[in-house]
Amino acid sequence: MPVPSGGDRRLRFVRRPPVDRRPLRDRRGVALLPSLFTMGNMFCGYACMVYAMRGDFESAAPFIGIAVVLDMLDGRIARLTGTASEFGVQLDSLADVISFGVAPAFLAVAWGLEPLGRLGLSAGFLYVSAAALRLARFNIQSAGGGDKRYFAGMPSPAAAGIVASTVYVYPSGLHDYRAALPALALVLVPALLMVTTIRFRSFKTIDLQMRRPYTVLLLVALGIMAVATHPRFVLVGMAYAYLLSAFIGQAMTRIRHRGTPSPEPTPTVDAPAAQDAMAHGGEPHASSPRRARGPRRPD
Repeated sequence: MPVPSGGDRRLRFVRRPPVDRRPLRDRRGVALLPSLFTMGNMFCGYACMVYAMRGDFESAAPFIGIAVVLDMLDGRIARLTGTASEFGVQLDSLADVISFGVAPAFLAVAWGLEPLGRLGLSAGFLYVSAAALRLARFNIQSAGGGDKRYFAGMPSPAAAGIVASTVYVYPSGLHDYRAALPALALVLVPALLMVTTIRFRSFKTIDLQMRRPYTVLLLVALGIMAVATHPRFVLVGMAYAYLLSAFIGQAMTRIRHRGTPSPEPTPTVDAPAAQDAMAHGGEPHASSPRRARGPRRPD
């Protein structure tokens, strides 16, 4: 067997093992399937603003509803296909700022807040700020884990659904200053709920692969039929029902806590009384704490 020379030995130590560059190329790529849903979400927000500028509110409002559906699908598809990535998370957040922050505020201002002047513009900007803060807090909480059954604060898609469904029910708009004043609550209430810590139910824990009774499919068919026949009233009812569900759940939780009996306080043993009882061969008795006595008066 030939013995390697000194030069071959040095070359053996200098040579590096071949590096597999395929994972590096994979990291540079983008998962196409979930990103298509995210781009569709972003396009719906853009289309909503374009139609709102034209004054066609009846066509602008449904785009936010379509964006909500696409936002629900992109994350679930990324998890099912194993293509979830940090790039997709950041792209989804930016798309949500457009579709559920800027677009609903723009729609509300063009629909009914424009007669209020600077007050209406300020209310719209407050909504955009609240949506951006809500999404930033959601990203931090998602990275740190937590209870996935609930959202801390109203989700931005649900808040955008409040604005879109209301505009869709009354697409003619508001053109009077007095009529536009109540419309401030349309953006201020969802904006405040987005930055609060009130718990809203999350549907991410629903297992779609689990077997269900046949009646569930019947209920789904009835829901589709209701949306198809009366879309305006059904969608606005769903949006406001989700808003009220958080307060109903919070009230039920407080009622349950009031109904549970509080634990009885443990009796305290008076130290001097215990010493006297032990000295006379008895057992110490529980008593309430003594009140501080003042100095005795001389007899």
